[in-house]
Amino acid sequence: MQVNESSENYLETILMLSKTHPVVRSVDIATELNFKKSSVSVAMKKLREAHHIIVSHEGFITLTETGKEIADRIYERHTLLSSWLTQLGVDPEIASEDACRMEHVISAESFEAIKAHISKYQQ
Repeated sequence: MQVNESSENYLETILMLSKTHPVVRSVDIATELNFKKSSVSVAMKKLREAHHIIVSHEGFITLTETGKEIADRIYERHTLLSSWLTQLGVDPEIASEDACRMEHVISAESFEAIKAHISKYQQ
């Protein structure tokens, strides 16, 4: 289930917004990411065609099962890496920015090893 970094960011944003908004719309995503509505519209079309989201007639966006799997994976990577970097003494804002870049390129094997290492020392 390979998707590009941009798609992963959009899916993660939809997931995060769905936790705080009753419905998610393109305008909410554009506002959150500080992108033009037209750019978000193009991205939503691609995500819809890839069957990662469903857009209702009212314009409400929901993640499909595959979209949610991708978003959950990226969100888990982001939160764990950001938290870990912060615990290592990195400024929280820098840790979040670095985690955002790392979450897209780290292999599943490396991430699982880091996750296991962290959980071993947090017991």
